[in-house]
Amino acid sequence: MSSAERILVIDDDKVVVEIVSALAKAMGLNCDVTRSPESFFDLITPETSLILLDLVMPEMDGIEILRLLGERQCKARIVLMSGINIRVIETAKKLAQNLGLSVVGHLQKPFPLSQLKDILGANLVPEAPRAKEIPQIAIPDEQLLQAFERNEFVIYYQPQISMETGRVTGVEALSRWQHPELGLVFPDNFISRIETLDLMDRFCWITAERALNEVKQFVGPDGFLPRLAINVSVSSLRDLKFPDIFMNLAKKYDFPSERIVLEITESGLIEFSLALDVLTRLRMRNFQLSIDDFGTGYSMMKQLQNVPAIELKIDKTFVMNMHANHSDLVMVEKIIEMGHELDMEVIAEGVETEDQYNALRLRGCDGVQGYLFSRALPPAEMVRWIDTYRAQHVR
Repeated sequence: MSSAERILVIDDDKVVVEIVSALAKAMGLNCDVTRSPESFFDLITPETSLILLDLVMPEMDGIEILRLLGERQCKARIVLMSGINIRVIETAKKLAQNLGLSVVGHLQKPFPLSQLKDILGANLVPEAPRAKEIPQIAIPDEQLLQAFERNEFVIYYQPQISMETGRVTGVEALSRWQHPELGLVFPDNFISRIETLDLMDRFCWITAERALNEVKQFVGPDGFLPRLAINVSVSSLRDLKFPDIFMNLAKKYDFPSERIVLEITESGLIEFSLALDVLTRLRMRNFQLSIDDFGTGYSMMKQLQNVPAIELKIDKTFVMNMHANHSDLVMVEKIIEMGHELDMEVIAEGVETEDQYNALRLRGCDGVQGYLFSRALPPAEMVRWIDTYRAQHVR
């Protein structure tokens, strides 16, 4: 924080104001304080870079102040303070973000001085500029059509690990496009175009057949065949012939249907009445069903109860933020609890740290996948990774 930048504190509690002010000044920071909402707005200047805001005050509560700050397009970073429930603080944070404000932390009263010092210290310098979003690649439809003819779509695999045994229990098949000039292109850049061109069914059958052919490479010395998880499009769930066609494809590659997990996005359950027939017939043929990205879509509890799925996958956004956001942690806990009550296994996606892994294990999660173990790899690299992992985790 430059010498011109200032901290502004508003709290109706005199003791809190004095403590924050004293610590800030001891750290060499410029600090203005007030207990009045009226003077608060008078004290805001272009040099105000950090605001510590109490949410509960008698004259004007913090929510009203946040709304007024949003209307004024305030650019200062904001720390929320309150003795109320942490969920209320997190809701206020989301409100502030929707108003275009930058909330960089919260202090739940009574807070230790060390926590206040950490927050002030973390904001001594301006936030690093946010990385620019990588624009999607504009690929002509003609090249996309040629990709089908030239067999340019490939599959990368990400391993799934059992929490109980540490064993590789399955792999998820993730589509990529090996573009002759652009190199490896990710699905975000071509899936929507495939849907627009009404080629989704063709794409799904091409990738499913490739996956069934390649996964046999991952069989261990003991003959164990990892489960193959394949994403299923909503359009496939409308096709009453889908279960029979998939069964014939599995027979063609001598791949047991019970080792195939068909992943359905939660939003795909919107068309529940159309899908139930297909989903039930898939289960009757011993295919396994998984509900992917759970917690981010629109599924209703009654639908979830009726879908014959054997697995729930916790969306990675909850896993990534569960240590910093209490609401995300609660979502993770409840999804695990709910999945088990419905006799489903629960797999967490996006596991990147030991802390996340340990937190999930403590809460009874059944399996994980993520960068903590491996990113998605092409078949040959996946074979080498599995061989190395098995050698290191012999039980």
